[in-house]
Amino acid sequence: MSPEARRQDLIAAALELFGSRPPEDVSVDDVVKRAEVSRPLFYRYFSSIRELHLAALRSVTDGLIDRLALREEGTPTQRLRAAVRGLIDVAGEYRAGYIALLRSGSVVATSETNAVVDQVRNRAVEVILAETGVTDPSPLLLATLRCWTAVVEGALLTWLQDGIPRDVELEHWLVDQLVAMLNATAAHDPAAVALAVGSAELEF
Repeated sequence: MSPEARRQDLIAAALELFGSRPPEDVSVDDVVKRAEVSRPLFYRYFSSIRELHLAALRSVTDGLIDRLALREEGTPTQRLRAAVRGLIDVAGEYRAGYIALLRSGSVVATSETNAVVDQVRNRAVEVILAETGVTDPSPLLLATLRCWTAVVEGALLTWLQDGIPRDVELEHWLVDQLVAMLNATAAHDPAAVALAVGSAELEF
């Protein structure tokens, strides 16, 4: 097995463990047992369980960011729903890893792990602003969009763990949630009206 393949095996083992228990409860011994390797081999690739945790999170966020970078054909509504659908697909593909990603706010969280998680959230906000043509969002509007990313994360976690709501309808429901939040913000923030008006093009 190549060094890169062995490294990916360790990351895969860690993701399975991080997805089923809090990261602070996962030890090097747990990982080497799951990956069926020795401790010396583990330390050939990672200096600590924290370094492995960060690498595991990056493996998931890279997939999410890559999917958000894809631009679909169609109306703005169709493109936004496709972006959300892409997040659902990647979260499903990396089920254990995505659950671990959302658990990164545990006691082992660091500025590095938080930055990795924020990359996905920031990219999601950038996609919405790009689709609606807003170049200078107000603080309240940005807060609204960031809150919506929290709704997305919570919905995906519920879907992955409980199967509710059904994934076939999830992207439509999440876009509807965004519509409601934007309308509420526009009522309180004149700077957000432009996005509310632009949302007509998104069929909100």
